[in-house]
Amino acid sequence: MAAAAAEPGARAWLGNASLRPGSPASSPKLGGGGRARLGPGSGLERAGARPPGPATSGHSFRKVTLTKPTFCHLCSDFIWGLAGFLCDVCNFMSHEKCLKHVKAPCASLAPSLVHVPVAHCFGSRGLYRRKFCAVCRKSLEAPALRCEVCELHVHPDCVPFACSDCRQCHRDGHRDHGAHHHHWREGNLPSGARCEVCRKACGSSDVLAGVRCEWCGVQAHSVCSAALASECAFGRLRTMVLPPACVRLLSRNFSKMHCFRIPESAAPEPGEGDDGPDASAPAGPGREALGPESGKQTLKIFDGNDSLQRNHFRVVTVPRPARSEEVLEAALRAYYIMEDPCNFELQVPPASGQAGGTGAQGKAWSGGTAEEEGGRGAGSCEAMPEAWIIRAVSHTQEVLKIYPAWLKVGVAHVSVRVTPQSTARTVVLEVLPMLGRQAEGPESFQLVEVLMGSRQVQRMVLEDKEPLLDRLRDIRQTSLWQMSQTRFYVAESRVVAPRISLFVAGLPPGLSSQEYSSLLDEAVATKAGLVSMSHVYSLQGAVVLDVACFAEAERLYMLVRDTAVHGQPLTALVLPDVLVPCFRVLVCGGDGTVGWVLTALEEMRHRLACPEPSVAILPLGTGNDLGRVLRWGAGYSGEDPFSVLLSVDEADTVLMDRWTILLDAHQASGADGVANVEPPKVVQMSNYCGIGIDAELSLDFHQAREEEPRKFTSRFHNKGVYVRVGLQKISHSRGLHREIRLQVEQQEVELPSIEGLIFINIPSWGSGADLWGSDSDSRFEKPRMDDGLLEVVGVTGVMHMGQVQGGLRSGIRIAQGSYFRVTLHKATPVQVDGEPWVQAPGHMIISAAGPKVHMLRKAKPKPRKAGTPKDARADGGPAPEGDPN
Repeated sequence: MAAAAAEPGARAWLGNASLRPGSPASSPKLGGGGRARLGPGSGLERAGARPPGPATSGHSFRKVTLTKPTFCHLCSDFIWGLAGFLCDVCNFMSHEKCLKHVKAPCASLAPSLVHVPVAHCFGSRGLYRRKFCAVCRKSLEAPALRCEVCELHVHPDCVPFACSDCRQCHRDGHRDHGAHHHHWREGNLPSGARCEVCRKACGSSDVLAGVRCEWCGVQAHSVCSAALASECAFGRLRTMVLPPACVRLLSRNFSKMHCFRIPESAAPEPGEGDDGPDASAPAGPGREALGPESGKQTLKIFDGNDSLQRNHFRVVTVPRPARSEEVLEAALRAYYIMEDPCNFELQVPPASGQAGGTGAQGKAWSGGTAEEEGGRGAGSCEAMPEAWIIRAVSHTQEVLKIYPAWLKVGVAHVSVRVTPQSTARTVVLEVLPMLGRQAEGPESFQLVEVLMGSRQVQRMVLEDKEPLLDRLRDIRQTSLWQMSQTRFYVAESRVVAPRISLFVAGLPPGLSSQEYSSLLDEAVATKAGLVSMSHVYSLQGAVVLDVACFAEAERLYMLVRDTAVHGQPLTALVLPDVLVPCFRVLVCGGDGTVGWVLTALEEMRHRLACPEPSVAILPLGTGNDLGRVLRWGAGYSGEDPFSVLLSVDEADTVLMDRWTILLDAHQASGADGVANVEPPKVVQMSNYCGIGIDAELSLDFHQAREEEPRKFTSRFHNKGVYVRVGLQKISHSRGLHREIRLQVEQQEVELPSIEGLIFINIPSWGSGADLWGSDSDSRFEKPRMDDGLLEVVGVTGVMHMGQVQGGLRSGIRIAQGSYFRVTLHKATPVQVDGEPWVQAPGHMIISAAGPKVHMLRKAKPKPRKAGTPKDARADGGPAPEGDPN
């Protein structure tokens, strides 16, 4: 916690220094380069607080008798015998011999050890077999949650008690965090994980054991991790990992969760929705109602007005009879609060509707047993109340920890005494000399309250006249859990000109900038003076809004996500500033997706720090011809993501021609005699352009997929549909050579009897077929995808196409050149890189599209040396299975 009660005359905890002007309170040379010493407990220091467990890990171990097979959470070995040591708060189980080596902090202490609070990105609930909760350390047998960034696994009702210690992915514009350190995550390591230090197995499928860096993927035993260097080099993919310094997100309450399209779970935190930390616990295994004969009783415990108003509670089981001290300690453990119980009391919840009002205090437990408490009052037969609320005992003084926001070491703090006369301004005046900033004007600093929620880190600047003692009492009245995750920072009062970029998608495609502006103004009432439209992606129905106000950006983000336009729900994402001078792009999709990405990169190249990024492919389409040519394979078959990224890092850069196709339809007259003029259209081509029978097959397949998209989920099914469509066209004949004219380099070319005309840029067509063939021909140059030339090939029908794909024949070689003009006398099917349509009569002009694009060709696999184990890495790092990237 961030504040502490202090009895009159009590001395504030100050680490190794006294509380005097100019002296650092929690480190030898705070602000002068010294490292801060961690405080011996949670953020709240109170007189008489219980000492932490071994190695300041904060555990409350007690010896227990084991009744079933149990494993140690430190060494993951079986605990032989009948005795083990269990933490009453977080369920950490240990051998007696391992106690002195325990370093993993208890869940009650962990929030105070967070350097820079960063919220998690929890996705939808899912089943995670043989995984364990990072808070209560129990198995995840029911649907649970997983952070999509740092792989933290938790039960839904444990989410609020999880630390806001997610992997930091961006700068917020206010802190310089210096060197990058390992971001350790305990447990849930992959099978076969090996310790980087001792090379022994460090994972476990029985308990939460071992640690792993979420940046570089190095794995180790908890004890062995101390032998590793503290700074992280980002592992084998260091050239591809995007460190936080390269990403800037200047915002107030936005986080990386708002930058990713992650479906949020249905378990928000207190104050955010219906599932809080103290989620109601219905009767169930281990929580069923206990009768008097059982010798135990269950009680509902609330931690403040917020949980009481929403009827969200934690259930504790205590002996019958139980003294008030026993119940209070159990109640505090349920909320992971390990302060001195003398600073709290249990009260009967007030009547409904009075939780937040004056005089809402309920009857306090006087100190007797449960039966004695139930027998007091007007009637001796009065039953023991089944619900209690924990309240903090009021003190006239408290000790408050203040964290300097500008320091690289986030846990360094100073402690000051707070009295009824203390305000935010007086506290700032008091702490500045302790931090070595006494020479600077206090008007340049402010006190910031930070709620370190596991889902969202919220910041609020306190008014100068805000009474801090009252503020602390209000927070505790609302939620003791909230108080435990609240910090106070002294920060410089910088005047920041906010600029938040919101990406809005789901709009109708094909509109102008003015039309999109009017549509959004009608849907979400954008404010003209604060919101401007910086980019328009008309083909995709998306725009980027630049917002000059934090509050307006937050309003628009929430409103857009709940808005639909023309029946289509909108999507909102916050766009960070990415400061990367050189990067590579991995496109996960088919050839059509690759073409779309190349077009998008071409449109924005003048705004990129890396104007010509190289592009790799993870082939997810049906044909994947470009992926085949660049050695990425015929399709993705479940390779480990780390292996894929490693291949991207080692890939070679090659050049590829891009082509522009101008489609200019003739003027036609409608039934009413009015001319129908179709505007010219320009499309980009990377692989091939087909006219006639092959485009007709693609069009039939496309229409079938549009009618029943759910059936087209596998390449095998898709190819089956292609075969069926082809068989239906096997006897088709339209004489394409009579319906079109071809000019190559402004020279007329006579066409043979064909049903399809295909322009190819790469040596793969129709799922890997070599349409041009390998035979040498003195009339043409050997084809290359970077030679500035296209090859023109004809096919005589479906049977001919089938023979080409079977390797029995090749196409009919017609021409080779760099400028083509095709005249269509009739409406004819056309397809470009697998995207088909029916083109009206007119002209098609194909020419080079400017600079060549940079593609990545997968390197050939290196022969493995004899005797090298499969999981060995060239740089001595962990096996690919253990890398998070």
